Amino acid sequence: MRMANKPTATTAEKLATIQQGYTLEGATIELGAAIVDGEIHKEAQVRLPLAMMNRHGLVAGATGTGKTVTLHMIAEQLSTAGVPVFLADIKGDLSGLATPATGSEKLTARTSALGQQWEAKNFPVEFLSLGGDGHGIPVRATITSFGPILLSRIMDLNDTQESSLQLIFHFADKNNLELIDLKDLRAVIQYLTSDEGKAELANLGGLSKATAGVILRELVGLEAQGMEKFFGEPEFDTAELLRTAPDGRGVISCLELPTLQTKPLLFSTFLMWLLADLFEDLPEAGDLDKPKLVFFLDEAHLLFNGASKAFLEAITTTVRLIRSKGVGIFFVTQTPKDVPADVLGQLANRVQHALRAFTPEDAKALKATVSTFPVSDYDLEETLTSAGIGEAVITVMNEKGAPTPVALTRLRAPESVMGPSADDLIRSTVAASSLLVKYGTAVDNLSAYEKLNGQAAAPTGDAAPGLPPVPASSSGVPSGASQADIDAEARRIEEEILGRPSSRSSSPESFPAPPAPVPAPAPTSQQDGMFGDIAGALGGALGGGLKSMVRSMGTQLGRDLMRGVFGTSSRRRR
Repeated sequence: MRMANKPTATTAEKLATIQQGYTLEGATIELGAAIVDGEIHKEAQVRLPLAMMNRHGLVAGATGTGKTVTLHMIAEQLSTAGVPVFLADIKGDLSGLATPATGSEKLTARTSALGQQWEAKNFPVEFLSLGGDGHGIPVRATITSFGPILLSRIMDLNDTQESSLQLIFHFADKNNLELIDLKDLRAVIQYLTSDEGKAELANLGGLSKATAGVILRELVGLEAQGMEKFFGEPEFDTAELLRTAPDGRGVISCLELPTLQTKPLLFSTFLMWLLADLFEDLPEAGDLDKPKLVFFLDEAHLLFNGASKAFLEAITTTVRLIRSKGVGIFFVTQTPKDVPADVLGQLANRVQHALRAFTPEDAKALKATVSTFPVSDYDLEETLTSAGIGEAVITVMNEKGAPTPVALTRLRAPESVMGPSADDLIRSTVAASSLLVKYGTAVDNLSAYEKLNGQAAAPTGDAAPGLPPVPASSSGVPSGASQADIDAEARRIEEEILGRPSSRSSSPESFPAPPAPVPAPAPTSQQDGMFGDIAGALGGALGGGLKSMVRSMGTQLGRDLMRGVFGTSSRRRR
């Protein structure tokens, strides 16, 4: 239960509390100067420890209160500190990071009052766009890498249909049918529902022709909406987000989202693919002096609206575990209520801009927000409704892992343009990017569509530089196996993927039992904790029968079926 605010503290005592709480030893992100009893005190600087950025954070506030400018200002300082940054640029305002700002008397007066030594600067920015939907370098993913869970989220499939899509992916893996784009997945489903493929469909046990038909119709709907350009090759290597510029500053990767309003679910899910892919590739790093990457997820409520329990569990697991890989995630949204409690509880750094209380629902959101802050000398309900543009209530995690005092803060001004850069500058930056040669031209390699239709791949010129394709592993029964072997394999696949007893009949006298998996070495306690978290998420996402298999991680089949927290695949075809 929250204690009452302390009404007897003097201004000097309040200042002393803030100054002591934000006196930190290591490198910091300077956020601004504290406002106490209505006055700005530049001697009370509010800052965030750079080493604590991987403890994640929340930037919240009503529309128009300055959230985007806050991201802009933090991104500049992270870049200066040599930390790469990823930003989703929904309104186009963040492209101004590439252009130095212009000083003015008003700006000088503001920065002087904050004790900020302001200097016009530009920063190393890489402009990206999903599938080329915008000016930036195209970011694409293969269907195999994207995985069935995230794809089910875009297609709005129910639990049964999602489980069926898992089976379709497994069939494609087993038969070396590479799923690169939507036409590949459509071809596999059409094959399974055709007369030619009905025997294969029956062998999959948990997949009915009717459910496959529903998935196929949803897939055709995605193509009709023009979403096929987001899936394909060359697939974007998320390691590109971890680069630094030649001068040592972190590269700011700015993803354009010009048509977010028409495809919000696709964009939010694609951002989770980027995170999941990073999670799969990055090694454990422990506590670092500064993070490897800070990832800002704007319009975060889009991730959670209507999300399945399995999807929410996977997000929670990713947020919990990616911290130890040196990645910090900041969710940007209007109120803390937009973020599920299990995720919100992991966001140690809080920047809360003003909230409105015009409706009863607004009033409830305000009270809920106040309840998430530590006890302070502020009347937070009044403070949060009266804070001005460019002001925010802040508490962060200090270097000892404890929350800092709550401080109403006048935030620092960015040193680059607060708005879009000129189109000519964006185009010239993209044209000069080293990534353009690698990702600029789509390629259509031999994959499931061509194999099932007996066609050769269409000529597309030279492939983008990168690793050669890695064939999918082939698990299952050997060629020439008996029907009993095929049925036993179908039951095993169904039970392991769907996490329930097989619906296929079996007879111990007639059918041999599937081979037992090779035991894995006993995990360490640290590994057990991490894999336990992953298993918990996958228990909901892929079925309870996978939990023991995920914990053991001892067989290649286990690694193939796990496919990552979101069902994504770590196999690369670059």
